Amino acid sequence: MANVKMAQGFADSKMTSKLPRTLGLWSSVALVIGITIGSGIFRSPAGIAQKVPDPRVMLLLWLAGGAITLCGALSLGELAAALPETGGLYAYLREGWGRLPAFLFGWSELILIRANALGGIAIVFGEYLLRSLNIDPIEHYLVARSLSAGAIAFAAAVNIRGAHIGAFVVGIATWAKFTALAVLAVSAFVLGGSHGATLSNLTGQGSGGGTDAVAPLAMGGMGLALVSILWAYDGWADLSFASGEVKSPDRNLPRAIILGTLAIIAIYLMTNVAYLYVNPIGRVAESQLVAADTMLALFGRGGVVVVSMFVMISSFSSLNGSMLASPRVFFAMADDGLFFETIAKVHPRYRTPYVAILLAGLLGMALVLSRSFESLTDTFVLAIWPFYALGVAAIYRLRRRRPDLNRPYRAVGYPFIPAVFVISVVAFVINALAHEPVSTSITILLILSGAPVYWFAFARPRSR
Repeated sequence: MANVKMAQGFADSKMTSKLPRTLGLWSSVALVIGITIGSGIFRSPAGIAQKVPDPRVMLLLWLAGGAITLCGALSLGELAAALPETGGLYAYLREGWGRLPAFLFGWSELILIRANALGGIAIVFGEYLLRSLNIDPIEHYLVARSLSAGAIAFAAAVNIRGAHIGAFVVGIATWAKFTALAVLAVSAFVLGGSHGATLSNLTGQGSGGGTDAVAPLAMGGMGLALVSILWAYDGWADLSFASGEVKSPDRNLPRAIILGTLAIIAIYLMTNVAYLYVNPIGRVAESQLVAADTMLALFGRGGVVVVSMFVMISSFSSLNGSMLASPRVFFAMADDGLFFETIAKVHPRYRTPYVAILLAGLLGMALVLSRSFESLTDTFVLAIWPFYALGVAAIYRLRRRRPDLNRPYRAVGYPFIPAVFVISVVAFVINALAHEPVSTSITILLILSGAPVYWFAFARPRSR
């Protein structure tokens, strides 16, 4: 219900950061977890196993991705407590680095980040929907993608009609995600032994995953696999977008971000161990719908239907969460005179940011019909994580330039922990440039294309 109150407060506001504070600590923790657990843990393991065909290294990379994310959470908590403003990361970039980097983030959110996120999430929804009906989504590719595009359109319509409806779906689905992962993991450990599961799968010695079949590991492949893992972890910072709606933000924001991130790391490691316990690494690499295939091995056809329904609910709730979160950025930017007011326009009847939702939905539908899941998710990570790094790096700048800023929470391990996060993000971007230069360069150029727009329309400070 806290999610409902949050969305209602947002819908009733009109380009203002003075939103009612309705989110307590545990509802904020639930929001972090609910937003983060979307489609990645149910879809990404196949692509990761293809790039890193060794179960031990795969699990280490999931742990490394969690450690990087935790470093970001431990660091971003300082900014969230010191600058509890609606818009979150946008506000940190603006205060730390100025108007141009903040604008480029909003620009990227509009043309790259949100559309690719919607596309990646919706693909999982369409594929698991067909699998629940015993239809192969690979053989019926166009049907799966059409269902994905339809899910985006429906989510957009729901959120235009009323933010409280979309928030209700997000709130309910958080429990569905937990239930799906808990049932899958517990079932794997309790029943797996009688259905061919073996601990040797976790060392690469199981059937179909022997060391003879394991391809040589390369640093480049590990770096690209980490990009896919960071897609699954993304969402840990989204609570910052609703900073203006969290009670006692100086205490609850950093606590919620850190506790939520720790819970997600534990859930993801447990789930991947369950996948690999039941399925050898070679089978995981071939399984685009690894959660369904794991439940098929344990429970037969009925298990596939059950887990597919949970994943569909999880994916659709993530679509709604994305539709709810991003307009806050545009609202905050429009308040600063740093974005197109038309984009942040509120519907006269439904009191929702319908233009931003409609635009994000149309771009998401176009991408879901034209790009692969891996392309969508990799573009998303390469577009948004550099802004996370820039936001975390703002800690150093603000401590030097604004030493008098009230900091109820100071980053644990400063200056080492923030540096680990920033360096890790820089490293995987460089790795992506080296191994996928064309797609990575296009992503960077699209981000930078916002600079001329800024200089032409928004370089002169103004405020509504």
